[in-house]
Amino acid sequence: MKFVNIKEGKAEIFIPKAKRIYDAPVFYNPAMTLNRDLSVLVLRVLNPKTVLDALSATGIRGIRYALETNAEEIWLNDINPDAFKLIIRNLKINFGEELTLNDKMARVKGEKEILATNKDANLLMAEKFRYFDFVDLDPFGSPMEFLDSTLRSVKRKGVLAVTATDTAPLCGAHPKACLRKYNSKPLRGELCHESGLRILIGAIVRYAVKYDLGINVLFAYYKDHYFRAFLQLKDGAKEGDKSLKNMGYVYFEPKTGRFEIERNFLPSREGAFGPLWLGPLKEQKFIEKMIEKAEKAELPQKNKLLKFLSIIKDELNIPFFYDFHALARRNSLEVRKLSDVCSILQEKGHKSSRTHFSPTAIKTDAPFEIVLETLKLLQ
Repeated sequence: MKFVNIKEGKAEIFIPKAKRIYDAPVFYNPAMTLNRDLSVLVLRVLNPKTVLDALSATGIRGIRYALETNAEEIWLNDINPDAFKLIIRNLKINFGEELTLNDKMARVKGEKEILATNKDANLLMAEKFRYFDFVDLDPFGSPMEFLDSTLRSVKRKGVLAVTATDTAPLCGAHPKACLRKYNSKPLRGELCHESGLRILIGAIVRYAVKYDLGINVLFAYYKDHYFRAFLQLKDGAKEGDKSLKNMGYVYFEPKTGRFEIERNFLPSREGAFGPLWLGPLKEQKFIEKMIEKAEKAELPQKNKLLKFLSIIKDELNIPFFYDFHALARRNSLEVRKLSDVCSILQEKGHKSSRTHFSPTAIKTDAPFEIVLETLKLLQ
């Protein structure tokens, strides 16, 4: 196996050399640098002491956590023996200290304790019951096979960071797969990315409430080819009940673009998509703290990150949006500037904002009839 040396953030690592990233025996995706930058920022805001990167591959994420955050104990794990060997190699070039090594574990002793394990992630998390302040679950595909173990491994007031890259099922291209994995009916069309993210969070909520845990969404987003959610656990059956009140369904009319949401345990009529999370996708003060940290930080994709967080900060914290290209097409109207639409809606007393889910859409608390009327006024 041939390797190339790269640098990301403060970390220097070796990655396998391959024509395509998916052909490499150990996976490293440069397109996820922004994802890792955002994760570093989240840890700088939260300051957890014990952190697990459950599916480490090259170890880049966990090594960056060790080098760029205040975490005191960082665990890196991968079941792949080749990945484990590469993690050890990458730990050596970043920390220099002598590693103690046995068959399934390596340990770096320095200012921070860094441990690497070569285990099935579910087994490791089962062994470390209620041990971690922060667990990062970043699989290739769906996170669902690891979710129960993750919820037992993290402390009852800890934080989960969950990635899903199986966007096709979550966005409705493979509805049977979504029903199998997430027990939810997905929605296709312009709302698919937001509904996919909300299906993911909703599935995590349903798993968490079994353990008398509630969920507070610190920050959740869609980007490129994946969904990502940072979720603070809230301890107690009452907190679980509160989270369930934010579960429900969305109804969508393909002919007009109208949507409705319903907070309910079961849908009241046919045509419902879900169940899914209808609560907030961010905690405003948390996003502002992330931006404050980012402005002072040295990060590989700082400018791109700040632009993205700026959109998130200003985005209305309500379910779903209107895509004006789709809305105009369905109603035989001309597309107009989103800023003009927002101005008129605000004059009418309604809130509106851009959304990170689509560059051609806005979120607004205005009813569908007002949105459509506003678009007609601009013809």
